[in-house]
Amino acid sequence: MRKPHLVRRVVPAALLTASAVLLAACGGAGTDDAADGIVRSTTTVAGAGVLGNDRDTENVCGPTAPVDPAGVTGTTRKVVHAAGETEVPADPQRIVVLDTDKLDTVCALGLQDRLVGAAVTGAVGSQPEYLGPTIAGVEPVGTVQEPDIEKIATLKPDLILGSKFRTPELYQQLSAVAPTTFTEKVGTTWKDNLLLDGAALGRGAAARQALDDYQGAATATGDTLDSSQTQASVVRFMPGAIRIYGPDSFAGQVLTDAGVQRPTFQRLEDAKDKRFAELSEEQLSNAEGDVIYVSFYGDEARGQGVEVMNGGLWQGLGAVKDKRVFTVDDEIWMTGIGVIAARGILTDLEASLNGYVN
Repeated sequence: MRKPHLVRRVVPAALLTASAVLLAACGGAGTDDAADGIVRSTTTVAGAGVLGNDRDTENVCGPTAPVDPAGVTGTTRKVVHAAGETEVPADPQRIVVLDTDKLDTVCALGLQDRLVGAAVTGAVGSQPEYLGPTIAGVEPVGTVQEPDIEKIATLKPDLILGSKFRTPELYQQLSAVAPTTFTEKVGTTWKDNLLLDGAALGRGAAARQALDDYQGAATATGDTLDSSQTQASVVRFMPGAIRIYGPDSFAGQVLTDAGVQRPTFQRLEDAKDKRFAELSEEQLSNAEGDVIYVSFYGDEARGQGVEVMNGGLWQGLGAVKDKRVFTVDDEIWMTGIGVIAARGILTDLEASLNGYVN
């Protein structure tokens, strides 16, 4: 039986039809090719609808944003960041990024052709597909937890964007290769990171505009969907673990920006860390929501997650019985943590928040 605290609602027929059209499209196995573009065609996973099959990955990166004229002395500008103060190129030409949010920001600011290297997430091992074929072809330089400094040096970057949260001990070594700036945290501070990385890239004004545009889009999306009437659950399967994501997570912040409500448990009101909480299979009732969004961190987690989703405890959830469960791209909802990924979540909400799986 549906949890009593959840919101039952009548969904306009037009919105149901739109969602059904999106989720009913047929297709075979997807293919990935950085040269030919990126294709996704799977439409259901363990009975859940798959969002994002029609996502445009060809034109996702923006045009090259103009350089900020202020703050330039000669050919450099000074940037204050989590590891100190650094003179960086006024208009960097060879960029290495060591976390996924920075990759998203470089793409959003139209500097993708200047990327010479980027660290990858360990469970995936490749550049994120949602940023398109240009980013997919960027040279990997180790993982976000263990960047390969020797390889980075061979690429001769003139700017490195990194994270104090990920690799605080590597700042001096990275700075010996090229001017390096660090953001303090990951995920919870994604908006601040966008602005700081934008400033380091010489495009702080464009980063601010991108953030303001996103905020406006989030408000408009929430108004259109009457989002305050729906409680959305966010579940992520990881190798050997199940997590629900709370209000301080990247996805949780985007849902809040769009006015979407959260089930009581997932508000994590009494938790010190409001990013996420782990669940056992016996606690799957805490994954309940009016609608459930599910992601998988890598192939191993997908296999484990599908097994759980086919099990009796998951099948007993009200949202599952109502056919209101959707799988989403982990690269967008979890590891993207940038403004392009945030807009991707808004797109998924537009297609599903008031919909059902056909």
